[in-house]
Amino acid sequence: MYMVMVAAAILLDRGLHAMGLDNVGRYLGPVGTALIVLSFVYSLRKRRIISSGSPRTFLAVHEYLAWAGSVMILVHAGIHFNARLPWLATYMLLISVASGLVGKYLLKSAGASLEERRLALIESGSASAEVNKALFFDAVTVNAMKQWRVIHLPIAYTLGFFTLLHILTVLMFGK
Repeated sequence: MYMVMVAAAILLDRGLHAMGLDNVGRYLGPVGTALIVLSFVYSLRKRRIISSGSPRTFLAVHEYLAWAGSVMILVHAGIHFNARLPWLATYMLLISVASGLVGKYLLKSAGASLEERRLALIESGSASAEVNKALFFDAVTVNAMKQWRVIHLPIAYTLGFFTLLHILTVLMFGK
């Protein structure tokens, strides 16, 4: 998905330039930022500030909106960087998306592996207590991996900080 995101941004940027619509990229930044901000409704659901709806659905919407917003921001950024702040914000965007995708993959893979092992032990005739004892450290590892958000959230907050600085500087200096 990461490479598809980068490829989509490059193709969209190339397409806009080929059609003489390179100025459209300037407006994709605010739209992409709005999509990413909107994707944080998932966090509100996760923290039970919003009580209705499936957390799984909110997560899927979070992933889609963040991905689409990231494509738009990458097109907005293009290769026309002339200051350090936009570079930092773009790097943080790429790191944030990567950390989200890696975390999603690791959690899914570790959970599936734990479940496969559990089923194999049950099929071999192990008692429930034996299965739990045999999988204890694996389960602890999977639970520890669920803490990857401890890394993802500060990256996302740093992205938000650089984005706010970028917006403020654009408003102050008009570029």
